[in-house]
Amino acid sequence: MASGKSTLGSVLAEKLHCNFIDLDDYIINEEGTSVETIFKNKGEIYFRKLETKCLNKIIKEKNNLVLSLGGGTPCYADNMFNILSSKNVKSFYLRASVSSLVERLKNKKSKRPLIAHLNTNEELNEFIAKHLFERHAFYNQAHVKISIDGKSKQEILNELLLHLV
Repeated sequence: MASGKSTLGSVLAEKLHCNFIDLDDYIINEEGTSVETIFKNKGEIYFRKLETKCLNKIIKEKNNLVLSLGGGTPCYADNMFNILSSKNVKSFYLRASVSSLVERLKNKKSKRPLIAHLNTNEELNEFIAKHLFERHAFYNQAHVKISIDGKSKQEILNELLLHLV
């Protein structure tokens, strides 16, 4: 969450002259409602099942694209296994420090259903640290890991492109 996956993914797709899909946007189109509403009305388990279904559909049916996943996507069902075992798929982990993510998220909590209830930066810090710890094993399976702290969008984009050539 807040590592720049969607922003960088969109720019990367443009540079590569291919399509870009943000998995959350794809889910919104499939369900006809926002992620926040899905979480509120149907719960996280429903969302995660839908997320897995949409991810597998995209992997199976779409080619030549950049796909931005939600931060939890690799950690549920067999999502990471399916990503890693798919032909012509290269996965990237945009690694950011807890303090960097807190800074990026502290004023955007209301738009993020998993953190909207957190009232202080300390709670946000604890939430992010806990989730990074829990998700570390999944994230580190990515084909390529790129540290993004202190780097401009262009520097990160250049690193992404280097791994795709």
